[in-house]
Amino acid sequence: MLKKILAGSGSSSLHTRWRTITNRCSSTTTSVSSAVNSMLLRSLKEHYLEISKIEPPPKINPPNSFSVVKGAFESTGPVFKRDYGNEEIVVSVMKLPNIIPGGGGGGDYEEDGINQLLIHVVVSKPNRKESMHFICGLYPDAIGIHSVSLAPKTQASQLLAAPDKYAGPTFQDLDQKMRNTLHGYIEERGINESLFCFLQSWLYVKDHRNGLKWFKAVGSFITKPKSAQDVPQ
Repeated sequence: MLKKILAGSGSSSLHTRWRTITNRCSSTTTSVSSAVNSMLLRSLKEHYLEISKIEPPPKINPPNSFSVVKGAFESTGPVFKRDYGNEEIVVSVMKLPNIIPGGGGGGDYEEDGINQLLIHVVVSKPNRKESMHFICGLYPDAIGIHSVSLAPKTQASQLLAAPDKYAGPTFQDLDQKMRNTLHGYIEERGINESLFCFLQSWLYVKDHRNGLKWFKAVGSFITKPKSAQDVPQ
């Protein structure tokens, strides 16, 4: 029976119908895709323009004796560094919620923005394979050490990197005299609450730049024509 139906329909007639259905479906899919792309591009453009109108904070010079690391805006590595005698002091910074999901219970942001930072301070000496690492909470009016450890110099730019061997006791397990002395050690090297304003401003500018780049990059991805290798044969 099936053979008779096929014979009666004619192969050319079935082929024509199949092409009609395929073209109709392809046309519908293309139309929907184009509409979605247009909506997304419109939204991206609106957000891009909104961010571009935001005035970044006034430029603040780095603290005395510190210099900004070249390319810091484009990386997740150190922000600035300085020399202290024969030592090199390198500082990285992140907003606390980026390190601890949900950190601070929403208290890390006030109406005026960032008010709590996490900094990674690395103290290195020549001819020494290891560096001393300090993870600190930084506030407008205070600084608190969370941990102190020794790690290879190759890990200097790895914030919160897990050490390969025993790095020392938990900071809170140290006696008060030792904790006070370690605070004095980093403060003598310029690591104190005076860094907050610069790092806060620096993060605002970096977020502003990254936001503009992201919206522009996504828009470019959506509008970029397919290459020959992306077109199905």
